[in-house]
Amino acid sequence: MNIPTKKLSCGFEMPVYGLGTWEMGGRKEADPNNDDKADIEAIKYAIDSGITHIDTAENYANGHSEELVGEAIKGYDRNKLFIVSKVGRTKLKHDDLIKSAKESLQRIGTNYLDLFLIHAPSLEIPIEESMLAMNELYDEGLIKNVGVSNFTVERFIEAQKYSKAKIVANQLHLNLKYRETEKKGLIRFCQENDVMFIAWRPVQKGIILDSNIQIINEMCEKYRKTPSQIAINWLINQKNIVTLSKTRNKSHLDENLGAIGWEIEKSDIEKLRNEFPNQEDLSDAVPLV
Repeated sequence: MNIPTKKLSCGFEMPVYGLGTWEMGGRKEADPNNDDKADIEAIKYAIDSGITHIDTAENYANGHSEELVGEAIKGYDRNKLFIVSKVGRTKLKHDDLIKSAKESLQRIGTNYLDLFLIHAPSLEIPIEESMLAMNELYDEGLIKNVGVSNFTVERFIEAQKYSKAKIVANQLHLNLKYRETEKKGLIRFCQENDVMFIAWRPVQKGIILDSNIQIINEMCEKYRKTPSQIAINWLINQKNIVTLSKTRNKSHLDENLGAIGWEIEKSDIEKLRNEFPNQEDLSDAVPLV
């Protein structure tokens, strides 16, 4: 299938749904017992199913996830893929950031990234120094677009002050359960400032799917969709929001793709926003600072 895209006024465009690779190859370090072949096949299956947005990071399995992405994309038309990687918060000094980006490119086996993100802000390294390095990477054509991840509104504004290129995206935690980024004004900021909001964990590791939640059951019956399809569609039918999810399971991926190609009613978007039970105002993973 063709995955629709969203396009900002500035011209930046990306698919509404992508494949994440967190825990492919291991967690913080490469896992020697990991089934690398299965991960590579999962990425290939996603691409064959129409997914072009592949999200990875140097911190994922200490770079091994990037290597798996590199293996998986061999033989595909690179120009049709949208590859995203991230530099870790400990690598944000100028020279470290440049080195990190080039090592990511080498591991993935590509000469450019479609989007390169600062994975999380540093409390010790001045953002000006980091953005000067991002400017150099952008000028050299090694990164096509500049983004950040887990940045508050205030940190985003500061980063933009030092960025030659427009910062086109902020990758953040958002789903029906976890609303920290919404409560802190990040959705509104992105929508009002022509920035893409890339939501990770759209189904919250299955929590949203495993619970017998009345409002979800109502939506599933109304739209004849599954809980995961409701949760993903709720995100991607909001202005400037796209999402990504990691799955090795082919049937799960097929199910997730069933969230695309239809629209939940605006009134139901608001109903879910207001009535989904047990919402949390703080992320369970990377609280904003």
